[in-house]
Amino acid sequence: MGLVGLRGAILGEFASSVAQEAIIALVVFSGIGFVAGWIADYLIRDSLERKYRARVEWYRDGLVDAGGEEEKSSSES
Repeated sequence: MGLVGLRGAILGEFASSVAQEAIIALVVFSGIGFVAGWIADYLIRDSLERKYRARVEWYRDGLVDAGGEEEKSSSES
């Protein structure tokens, strides 16, 4: 918005047209920011969920392996 105002001041444009262009620029860039933020949020949530699920699976596999070792040692005794 500031750049539009600066351009209007340098080119000697009327304040009403500069304000309209600044508001349009603000709306356009807020829309772009919303979409970019939504995409980033989706990607981060997806990445964290995958890492969490992989960690839980690793933990469960460790428990199964530990349980199998206990059964072997108790049956050998």
